[in-house]
Amino acid sequence: MAASGALPIVDLAPFFAAGDSAESGNGVARARATEDVREACLATGFFRVVNHGVPRELMARALELSAAFFAIPDDEKAKARSPDASASLPVGYARQPAHSADKNEYLLVFNPGLWLNAYPAEPAGFREALEECYEKLTELGLLIQEILNECMGLPTGFLAGYNGDRSFDFLAALRYFPSSSTEDSNGLSAHEDGNVATFVLQDDVGGLEVLGDDSNGGWILAEPVEGSIVVNVGDVVQVLSNGKFRSATHRVVRKPGLPHRHSLAFFLTVHGDAWVEPLPEFVAGVGQAPRYRGFRYGEYQLLRMRNKTHPPSRPEDVVHITHYAI
Repeated sequence: MAASGALPIVDLAPFFAAGDSAESGNGVARARATEDVREACLATGFFRVVNHGVPRELMARALELSAAFFAIPDDEKAKARSPDASASLPVGYARQPAHSADKNEYLLVFNPGLWLNAYPAEPAGFREALEECYEKLTELGLLIQEILNECMGLPTGFLAGYNGDRSFDFLAALRYFPSSSTEDSNGLSAHEDGNVATFVLQDDVGGLEVLGDDSNGGWILAEPVEGSIVVNVGDVVQVLSNGKFRSATHRVVRKPGLPHRHSLAFFLTVHGDAWVEPLPEFVAGVGQAPRYRGFRYGEYQLLRMRNKTHPPSRPEDVVHITHYAI
């Protein structure tokens, strides 16, 4: 497993090549890449993928158009919102409340096939780039899901059974505001993602940091590397594995003197009705007591959404997966 800085790199090229028998060179390469993912999930829950099937030109174009969108006046950006104030999914443009510690604005896009998104009229080609990214990142997500399935020793297609119609996945285009001082450096507070896995495309400004494992500790800079995609595992995998695989703790830091930071993040989830609890393979099968009680995925996401829309006045009141800890 190679490394750029301190993030492990996983080469996915073998999964796009023909021939996968255990005896073939490609089969061996796939097994090695799978083991690299497993090691990363046991350590920090973070890794970087290359040769992932998402065209570099598309990634660059989507980030460029995203930057152009966020540069337009606020009243124009605000038009990219759902006209239905009671919509169950917060589609379109929003920015963090003024009292939030997080300093960013974003555009949320859900499955284009659901016909519920609120796209901006400008810049030209932005909608098409977002939808193409959504398609390619979905394909990458399903591949990583298969690899995670293998890493966890689960029956073939087991994790796919949690997905339903893929109506809960979403893509976020984000812009982080410049920092004026070292005392005003927070862009996104330290947290874990509540889903299966997240895929991040970032510009060259940087700022994404990952909490090291227990042996190393400290924050690891996920430096921008052209053409690569940063992947992190979320709470669903941590709960299913009864804590064996780590939901990655990460944050975004804004350094003074740097411009706006732009990124695209795709969130691979499970269906809202999915029941999530430690699997027998990680509990009774290995003589371990469950570390989490079961829950409906949609219930947990509603609690996490409230963290964003109504940030608690006390940090200890923010809902994490520890809400379900036993």
